[in-house]
Amino acid sequence: MGKVDINKKLKENSLLKTAFEFFTTKGFTKTSITDIVNKAGVAKGTFYLYFKDKYDIRNKLISHKSSQLFKNAEAALGEELNNLPFEDKLIKIIDNIINQLNENQSLLTFISKNLSWGIFKNAITSPSSDDDINFSTIYDKLISESPNGFRDPEIMLFMIIELVSSTCYSSILYKEPCSIEKLKPYLYNSIRLIIAQHEK
Repeated sequence: MGKVDINKKLKENSLLKTAFEFFTTKGFTKTSITDIVNKAGVAKGTFYLYFKDKYDIRNKLISHKSSQLFKNAEAALGEELNNLPFEDKLIKIIDNIINQLNENQSLLTFISKNLSWGIFKNAITSPSSDDDINFSTIYDKLISESPNGFRDPEIMLFMIIELVSSTCYSSILYKEPCSIEKLKPYLYNSIRLIIAQHEK
């Protein structure tokens, strides 16, 4: 990577980092592009070299932060995932991600408030940087390793993600209806039921 490319990457990273700080403290709607460029120390025109608008930088942040969660989970679990059945692998990854979000509640708030299925689907299939992982490749690999296969694996993933994100948001941030640790066994049983329902 040449000096020009390094400078471009540094500017893009600075804009992403600054936007994330504003979105998690001031809120997405109250943050302007002017706020972001002023704090990042770049010209407004520079912003548009990397992002179409404020929604684009938000979506790229969701993609990047989601990818980081999966990468951290994979790195932490490592060989522990080997030889486990599909549902156990998925639950171990989800458990690790829930623990990360419990430790970083501003990230949980940012992702949950701004996440829709369309954005998430784009985030998991179109990594925003070379460092990000393509989760759909991992998910497809996990599914292909399952001996029975699944009907409508995208619907299955949609239901699991909706269930996990909504229950974790309330449980982690508000302890409603209980703490996340108390909720986990119920959540994981529900995930197993969803998976069983989609098995061929």
